[in-house]
Amino acid sequence: MGKRYFCDYCDRSFQDNLHNRKKHLNGVQHLRAKKVWYDLFRDAAAILVEEQNKRPCRKFLETGQCDFDSNCRFSHMTSGDLELLAAQVHEERLSREQDVVEVPEGGIEDWLEKRAKQRSSAQSSSTLSAKPVVFQYPPGWPPIQELPPSLRAPPPGGWPQQPSVQWG
Repeated sequence: MGKRYFCDYCDRSFQDNLHNRKKHLNGVQHLRAKKVWYDLFRDAAAILVEEQNKRPCRKFLETGQCDFDSNCRFSHMTSGDLELLAAQVHEERLSREQDVVEVPEGGIEDWLEKRAKQRSSAQSSSTLSAKPVVFQYPPGWPPIQELPPSLRAPPPGGWPQQPSVQWG
């Protein structure tokens, strides 16, 4: 049977050899499916510009359907749809402009000084309780004696310091 190639764009598979793959990748069905896939991720501004440059599809405006569907070279958007899309593009631009971070006046030294003050006040005001952490094994684990050393709780005073060993 041999290897098979599966095309995610077309949702089909075929025997994988150079001739079949070239024939598929250059085929009209594959190119259309790939275009539809990438069109899903275009931003509204690009869609608006493209749709404004197209003439309206007469068949779509008359019947509400077009035989060419997404492959039609004419626009399937009404003037109301274009206005909604233009409003969406305008809102996206405004939101991007508002997301711009304002640079505070002064230099980096002022910012670092302010940050140091904030950190020192946060450390002095923090109330860390000095109670020891009680280690508990999760329910359903085997008895402690059967656990490997890497899963056992550390001793109360911590692990003993190992003597430094020179390797090599």
